[in-house]
Amino acid sequence: MRVDVLGIHVSVTNLDRTVETFARWIDDGERKLVCVSDMNALLHARADARLTEVYNTSGLTVPDGMPLVWAGKKAGFAEMDRVAGPDLLERVLAEAADRGWTQYFYGGADGVAEELRERFQDRHPALKVVGVECPPYRALTGAEDAEAVARMNEARPDIVWVGLGAPKQERWMADHRDRLNATILIGVGAAFDFHTGRLDRAPRWMQRAGLEWSFRLYREPRRLWKRYVLGIPRFLLGVLRHPPRPV
Repeated sequence: MRVDVLGIHVSVTNLDRTVETFARWIDDGERKLVCVSDMNALLHARADARLTEVYNTSGLTVPDGMPLVWAGKKAGFAEMDRVAGPDLLERVLAEAADRGWTQYFYGGADGVAEELRERFQDRHPALKVVGVECPPYRALTGAEDAEAVARMNEARPDIVWVGLGAPKQERWMADHRDRLNATILIGVGAAFDFHTGRLDRAPRWMQRAGLEWSFRLYREPRRLWKRYVLGIPRFLLGVLRHPPRPV
């Protein structure tokens, strides 16, 4: 089940249900991509027909942001809850350590993926991370991209975590879904940086109150002011004009 929020079909899910869905896909060998969507990502997707298609045909497009959760509840889905990228990463890796699921971390600045592996393997010694890679910020050449695909397929991960930032990571996943054998490709944006201490998360009460944006704006005003000062009114006006509905 999904809810239409400004033309983007957001999955009616929560953290527990998402992890259960991952387990079913891995058990059945289904190959899916997962979009983790907050308000900013949704607005990007809404303005780009190809991104809209990626979000609307994904295995899941989970609500990373309370505005999307509130939109879902307004459409009648009381069970819908936030599935934040950092929380999903932490929860799935704990589950993976118990179930033997293999992971590949792709993205982040130099050294971030390696540090992420070390931190989570210290926490969960049974966790199997079969590869880490930080691609250059520039576009890869065809040969470089083919080599990266070959490395991932040789490593045979169950899950590839893609930390390239939205919307770059969604485009990358769409371009590579049919070339990679991993069961799940999932874009988690800045989750790598949160879990390696490069970014601080807002207190839990601010997250639940939908105020995480204000915390991030306070920390990075020059980079984020346009995203929130312009994005929040656009989102609210859009939802008022086009109320969320089941699809």
